[in-house]
Amino acid sequence: METKILDGKIVAQKIKDELKVKTHQLKEAKGIIPGLALLLVGNNPASMVYVNGKAKACEEIGFNSIMKEMPESVTEQEVLDIIEKWNNDDSINGILVQLPLPKHISENKVLLSIKPSKDVDGFHPENVGRLVAGLPGFVSCTPAGIIEIMKHYDINPSGKNVVVIGRSNIVGKPMLNLLYQKREFSNATVTICHTGTKNLHYYTQNADIVIAAMGFPQFLKAEHLKEGAIVIDVGINRIEDSTKKSGYRLVGDVDYQGVFQKCSAITPVPGGVGPLTIAMLMSNTYLSANGDIY
Repeated sequence: METKILDGKIVAQKIKDELKVKTHQLKEAKGIIPGLALLLVGNNPASMVYVNGKAKACEEIGFNSIMKEMPESVTEQEVLDIIEKWNNDDSINGILVQLPLPKHISENKVLLSIKPSKDVDGFHPENVGRLVAGLPGFVSCTPAGIIEIMKHYDINPSGKNVVVIGRSNIVGKPMLNLLYQKREFSNATVTICHTGTKNLHYYTQNADIVIAAMGFPQFLKAEHLKEGAIVIDVGINRIEDSTKKSGYRLVGDVDYQGVFQKCSAITPVPGGVGPLTIAMLMSNTYLSANGDIY
């Protein structure tokens, strides 16, 4: 590790460049072009940015993409009907429903309706179970991206104490399950901390690596860390900033300026973990098209 700032943009671009070559080879050898279907319900500005970013990545790599936008008033059954249509379309290898969904639509029901072999987000219980059991499956994109950052910067968590703050199905739980596997760039001793954790400092101050994924802006301070810890900041929060044209700026779950001197390496926000989430979504879609998982 030659740098203190773990630049996710560099790692993500490397993955996308490799996928571009593989995608061309797949088309030449098998006549297959990976296809990703994206569903956006409502007009959440952040969700629109994320979905557009994913569609742009598809174009950059050479995938086909379908983006369907539906009004917030759409019924749950209409959403399920679209997914069923995509499940049965052989030209679509991955299905992504952008979360959050409107309150009248059950996220669980929608995610369960996606065929596991097209669940490139890695949220379906079958893929979650495969991860827990150490079997091939689609891994949730953000945790998979964090492992790629570690590989790129030669941060091997094997034998290290890792604390994950946050227990979401999207980051915290799959991160735990990735890190304790008996394989390269895993094999760590992992502790999950959350809102029920008492004396958080006790755990974080004994951690070699801290992964912050709790959704509270600038929560993790220098006092939480031991000298030389590695910090992976998954958070992306908007806070008001009158000096910005937009009226806000993006910050992570870590007090970046406050911890910078104390840690040995840290991911910035933006530009750290975020770009890897999209890159790993593209990677999962390629794996689906090539038949590497199912």
